[in-house]
Amino acid sequence: MTDSHENNAFKKEKGIHTDFIEKMTYGDYLQLDSLLSSQKRLSNHHDEMLFIIIHQVSELWLKLIIHETQAAIDAINEDDLKSSSKMLSRVSKIQTQIIQAWDVLSTLTPAEYMKFRDKLGNASGFQSYQYRLVEFVLGYKTPFILEIYKKDPEVHALLEEAYHKPGLYDVAIQALARNGFEIDNDILNRDFSETYTENDSVENAWLEVYKNVDDNWELYQLAEKLVDVEDWFQQWRFRHMKTVERIIGHKIGTGGSSGVGYLKKVLDHYFFPELWGIRTKI
Repeated sequence: MTDSHENNAFKKEKGIHTDFIEKMTYGDYLQLDSLLSSQKRLSNHHDEMLFIIIHQVSELWLKLIIHETQAAIDAINEDDLKSSSKMLSRVSKIQTQIIQAWDVLSTLTPAEYMKFRDKLGNASGFQSYQYRLVEFVLGYKTPFILEIYKKDPEVHALLEEAYHKPGLYDVAIQALARNGFEIDNDILNRDFSETYTENDSVENAWLEVYKNVDDNWELYQLAEKLVDVEDWFQQWRFRHMKTVERIIGHKIGTGGSSGVGYLKKVLDHYFFPELWGIRTKI
């Protein structure tokens, strides 16, 4: 009965295209042949497909986060704070999707994972260059990370460029200065290859923004979008850590890291420290 109704509805849609011999299809546009043939299991275990797809989907979302964040950086540099806020709102929504992916992966039990874990060799999510790019554009720079990517000169060059460029928070601080707030010169002209650390002049500027919201509405909105991004990023890190703990406990990671121990350490890092510190002082 359902098939009959669907066929009748289809026949009534006179404008639907069915001849694609010389036209681009949905599958052509999305290159689905390539995309859907990229899940190549190295074992015969059923659940390896889940493991591969979860990580591939996460990499696609990371690609979009990088795309949106870099565009937001460009917009802030052009003092187009409204556009940057829209882009960062999208980043936060994407982050919710990546967080929910851990819920799907957590259906993989320790016994199931151990059936194919040895096939991964030393491959690990720790080596995701897109994840490192996200950290770099947010301002968290770790020099030893670059060593991992010497195998691929193109990826290494991409990371090297992002490593030396100002991150999202750097350009937000520069926007504060352009709007008349006093920011220390050594912050505005700092070495962007170093991870940002807290500064009193930056804290005072943000505090002024929050105390005079009406006069600084766009900067205030930008600040709140930055807090959203960091909040969701920390939730993503936490769910990652708990999922790993649930599946492998405290085993050493396939990439050689301490696994859960390493993931717990990075939970304490803040990208935008002053935006959290001023909440106590407002």
